[in-house]
Amino acid sequence: MVAIRFVPLPPDEYEPWRAALVEEYGQEHVRAGNWTPEEAHVKSDAEIRELIPEGTSTPDHHLYAVEDPATGEHVGMIWFHAKRGPTDGKPIEVFIYDVQVYERFRGRGFGEAAMRSTEDEARALGFDTISLHVFGHNRTARALYDKLGYEPTNIRMTKKLAHIGATAPK
Repeated sequence: MVAIRFVPLPPDEYEPWRAALVEEYGQEHVRAGNWTPEEAHVKSDAEIRELIPEGTSTPDHHLYAVEDPATGEHVGMIWFHAKRGPTDGKPIEVFIYDVQVYERFRGRGFGEAAMRSTEDEARALGFDTISLHVFGHNRTARALYDKLGYEPTNIRMTKKLAHIGATAPK
């Protein structure tokens, strides 16, 4: 397995990452048919601001640069939330909100290494469950998650029908 290490996401990398995430997440929702292109940026920005209102200082949210220890280069990043019970503080689950391998580093095993390191982090924090969301059209990510043993818990399926007013085939 490829070696990586997590380092706290540096402040100078936070805003560029966040801006790119807002655009990417919005476009994923457009592609999935959830949002219109006109509303995607505003909705995406609002969701992310609500989730991490204090940026890298938001409690229980972990934002790391994924570093190649051989070169010291940041090859990607990961953001997860270590969710605990609201009253008892017991671990519920780690939820991965974003995992990225930057384009020029893809296909080298960094994504799998980041996911496995997240499992190690989750265990060290006392968690035994990791969850995530993946858009159905993201076949590359889905293949990785399948390989790592993630199981679907909910599946929403959609079929696009002919435009309103079009005649149905006979």
